[in-house]
Amino acid sequence: MAKCSVCGKSVHFGNNVSHSHKKTNRMWKSNIKRVRCKVNGVSKRLYVCTRCLKSGKVERV
Repeated sequence: MAKCSVCGKSVHFGNNVSHSHKKTNRMWKSNIKRVRCKVNGVSKRLYVCTRCLKSGKVERV
């Protein structure tokens, strides 16, 4: 569910690295908000990342 409908940004995977250099899996989640915005003149609710909101790629209602 955590996926930006504008740029497609979603979760990223990597490793936690401990002091002894033991590696375990971890996940970075995108900062995604549910926003009312205009799409083709009609207001819709979309899931948009904060980077797209800040850059003005989405027109909020």
